[in-house]
Amino acid sequence: MRLRGIRRSKNVEVRGGRSGGGGRAGGLGLVGVLAVLAIGYFTGIDVSPLIGAGGGQSQQSAPVSQADAQATQFSAQVLATTEDVWGKVFSEQLGREYVPPKLVVFSSVTQSACGGASGASGPFYCPADQKAYLDTDFFNMLSQRMGAGGDFAAAYVIAHEVAHHVQNQLGILPKVDALRRQSSKAEANALTVRLELMADCLSGIWAQNVQGLMERGDLDEALNAARKIGDDYLQKQAGRAPQPHTFTHGTSAQRSGWFQRGYDSGQVGQCDTFAAERL
Repeated sequence: MRLRGIRRSKNVEVRGGRSGGGGRAGGLGLVGVLAVLAIGYFTGIDVSPLIGAGGGQSQQSAPVSQADAQATQFSAQVLATTEDVWGKVFSEQLGREYVPPKLVVFSSVTQSACGGASGASGPFYCPADQKAYLDTDFFNMLSQRMGAGGDFAAAYVIAHEVAHHVQNQLGILPKVDALRRQSSKAEANALTVRLELMADCLSGIWAQNVQGLMERGDLDEALNAARKIGDDYLQKQAGRAPQPHTFTHGTSAQRSGWFQRGYDSGQVGQCDTFAAERL
């Protein structure tokens, strides 16, 4: 993905891992402050929430690596492309104004309005605070442990979480959440699958609109990532027989298929998984 010269979104919040212990300047200590300021300098992202953290209890930031800084810059540029795309799509297709989410890029662990977040929880969107959360180590896990390498695969993951924000803005998330609360476990899982596949389709719309930034093989990277995070594939990798009633994101074929549908059509109306007889 060609991101050289692409602006960096200002809607990014950087949080470093923290551990107990003495510290200064908001609990970071001199080394921590310099490391965080380096991220802000090279990425153009507001890091004041991190420098000002600590409150009444002294904390010390974990070191911020060069890889973290690179992941933060990449995430900020990809987020900027989603802002441009959805601002245009909302205006042209929906006659509405798009209000972008915040993206929290963190290391190790952090807190959201939806609960704790860590590398183990994976990227997620929290509708309560309208923020997407992304651990900087996830990109390595996606490539090295899940076999879904490539910068466009990583960009697809960010676009997918932003798609949940799109669903939230359109009122879809609260409606589905209300339905899930009234449903059995299996029925709630089925609703969640449709929600996730819609997000994959919306991610495809984003991809279609950034074709000018795509390089050879980028589309294959996104489709491969979609397949590698299908419920059936993940359960097989864990040594279990796939159990459809437990699926919460859809099969590999469904995830890649709905992404492709969004990419081919470019139309929000084509992503209504709740109206589809077959997924």
